[in-house]
Amino acid sequence: MRYRLSEADARFVEGVQCFLKDNLDPHLARKVKYGEPVAKSEQDEWTRTLNRQGWAAPNWPVEYGGTGWNMVQRHLFDQTMRLHHAPQTEGFGFNMVGPAIIKYGSEAQKAFYLPKILNQDINWCQGYSEPGAGSDLASVNTRAVLQGDHYVVNGSKIWTSRAEWADHIFLLVRTDPDAKKQLGITFLLMDMNQPGVEVKPLLAFNGARLWNQVFFENAIVPRENCLGGENKGWSVAKSLLGDERLLVSRVGENLRICQRLLDLLGSPPIGINDTEDWVLRFSKTRIRLEGLEASALRLLSKFDQGGVVGAEPSMLKLQGSQLVQAFDELLMELIGEYALPENRFRRNESSSVSDDSIDMIASGRYHHRGFTLAGGTSEIQHDIIAKSVLGL
Repeated sequence: MRYRLSEADARFVEGVQCFLKDNLDPHLARKVKYGEPVAKSEQDEWTRTLNRQGWAAPNWPVEYGGTGWNMVQRHLFDQTMRLHHAPQTEGFGFNMVGPAIIKYGSEAQKAFYLPKILNQDINWCQGYSEPGAGSDLASVNTRAVLQGDHYVVNGSKIWTSRAEWADHIFLLVRTDPDAKKQLGITFLLMDMNQPGVEVKPLLAFNGARLWNQVFFENAIVPRENCLGGENKGWSVAKSLLGDERLLVSRVGENLRICQRLLDLLGSPPIGINDTEDWVLRFSKTRIRLEGLEASALRLLSKFDQGGVVGAEPSMLKLQGSQLVQAFDELLMELIGEYALPENRFRRNESSSVSDDSIDMIASGRYHHRGFTLAGGTSEIQHDIIAKSVLGL
């Protein structure tokens, strides 16, 4: 069965394309296209542009600023944005803590935080992993002790993406050390602009600041900033996944990388030794992407029509993350030795393959290695598929 877009879906995509044509700065799109750093001010202003359109939070309920789109439309929106190299909205606020506040927050918390997230007046980071508790979140040791009307927090979090931008962090802390692991955890919303919070960079091999470690020494969180109730943070943390687990295929990212490959093929060959073999592998990878896109659309359409979706998203996550890495390998072979800085001066100047493009390919290849780890490793996805889909 092949999935075909309805006329309404096709018109929806055209509307998004028109919006991008009128509102997306080509200079900003070029930065995203080549993997150049996007300034915080640029990210904030783009989010506010989306918010004025009412498109900043497609996954939120309409009453809190959402769009009312179904899952297929949300998929098509993300895909169109990626293909046009629009910056992504800050996922920690829009996809994680925002929905958690909507579900578990008090009316005061909703009124305070949600409008600020929509207008990018608050920047969030996630405080889950710790030096001794990466994948095993139930083993967090960062302590929060209630003293009067506030918690006192001590400990540290690691692999904290965008902490250098963030002014707020949502974090899991241990509030009852004597309870079972999952039962003694609390979910807190912390203002980072205070004494006792220190952010230190963790640099990638190329010097890029991709992560941070955040240290807490007697940092303060008002008691009213506890989300979901004391010692009930495990339930809040699990709920952050929600329906977002359906949007794990990375189709948009794969299509964007595939388009870069097609663009580069228009330039003189610079790194392919066995052209016939490379083209065959490229064709097979494109076919895999077409199959992934069709599968994702079928699954999302099934969900929108009220069908039950079980463990099938694990197949999308597995294939999507592996495909990104497969396209990266093809890109690296295409630029060949020019990925090495000392060889760039010998690059064919008639080629349209710029140094910017080479930087994007070389750094992206290593950054994307984490895609088969983030959000559940490929091994975990295989286990889920084997047990829940194949019945093994």
